[in-house]
Amino acid sequence: MSTSPRHTQLKAPVAITGMGVVTPAGCTPDDLWTTLRAGRSTAATLTHLDLERHRVRIGCRVRGLDETGLVPAKDARRMDPFALYGTTAALAAHRDAGAPAVDPDRTAIVVGNAVGGRATSDAESKNFTESGPHRVNPLMPLMTMPNAAAAQIAMRLGWHGPALTIATTCASGADAIGHAVMLLQTYRADVVLAGGCESTLTPVTLAGFGNLNAVSLRNDDPEHASRPFDVDRDGFVMGEGAGFVVLERLDDAKARGTRPYATVAGYASTADAFHLSMPLPDGGAAIGAMSGAIADAGLVPSDIVHINAHGTSTQFNDRAEAVALAKVFGPDGPPVTANKSVIGHLIGAAGAVELIATVQAMRQCEVPPTANHERLEPGMEIDVVHGAPRAVASGPALSNSFGFGGHNSTLVVAPV
Repeated sequence: MSTSPRHTQLKAPVAITGMGVVTPAGCTPDDLWTTLRAGRSTAATLTHLDLERHRVRIGCRVRGLDETGLVPAKDARRMDPFALYGTTAALAAHRDAGAPAVDPDRTAIVVGNAVGGRATSDAESKNFTESGPHRVNPLMPLMTMPNAAAAQIAMRLGWHGPALTIATTCASGADAIGHAVMLLQTYRADVVLAGGCESTLTPVTLAGFGNLNAVSLRNDDPEHASRPFDVDRDGFVMGEGAGFVVLERLDDAKARGTRPYATVAGYASTADAFHLSMPLPDGGAAIGAMSGAIADAGLVPSDIVHINAHGTSTQFNDRAEAVALAKVFGPDGPPVTANKSVIGHLIGAAGAVELIATVQAMRQCEVPPTANHERLEPGMEIDVVHGAPRAVASGPALSNSFGFGGHNSTLVVAPV
């Protein structure tokens, strides 16, 4: 794709002009914000699945999807849930941005996804075992491919620019947004839809994560299972959903009369190069991601007003992130919240949904509480907001996303 002749500087400010979500807290950014602000978990027993023999029987399911009406039922039946969630959230963001008129060759779509169509894959594997190869759905390869969401979005909008899929596990959604910003700053696109989508609430996936000892086993008390940075945490709660933003260069957004929600001021990503499931204990590469994103935004750590932590509620990840936060911001750093305590861990969608939550908090000048957080683990030098929302000044905020395999991604957003 050719570079626009309007390219006058390397790093143009990039604005968020539309937001869309599909989450266990509802399918609008306002629904998400209201639920996060209430500080009450959406986790529940997964009664729609046969999990009698499973160690893990709880999760955070999407609600409110049918009310969106953005994807016809006939089309939805030909999509895996992850692609349906992503397409719905992307179309909602596009609508929220006012459906910007754009040359279809000057567009881009960047989708973060970790595992692809796991629900369809599991269902068709069962179908194969029980009924034989001739009963497998011929659409299965197309429904399960990780790029299915990007393809569906492009087809519905008629956009011909790059339609990319990024897989950095739990950092995928944040990395998708970071790469979208770079496409705009290098003038390879004029409007970009970016975000993440995931659907992993399947018996096989739950069994795998359960056997990995990564998820909470509080099956009898799901609402209190996810408890980031709490001394009694025992793992995360699986969730599902999607989050997408429309991104444009700030000058272009203003020229078409749009008032942006925020700017994506900084982005950085690093790799632990250490272990497939455990983070670097000293948080070294996470420190690099946070410091890099803050510097990319032209800021210093003291400029950051609040932090949306990765906050998985696992022993090692929370401890490493707390160490990293204390090294970057000092013992008197900004208030920290962890959205996974309310909506669960959305894996490849987590970073995108949590960035939208960060924007909402920044615009409201209020940090939502971390659900179920009662007592900070001794030695953690971070200020975890819990019990009730906390008022903060208007200013830049930071969102962390750290993934299996040692992927670290940090985004900084700022008021317009």
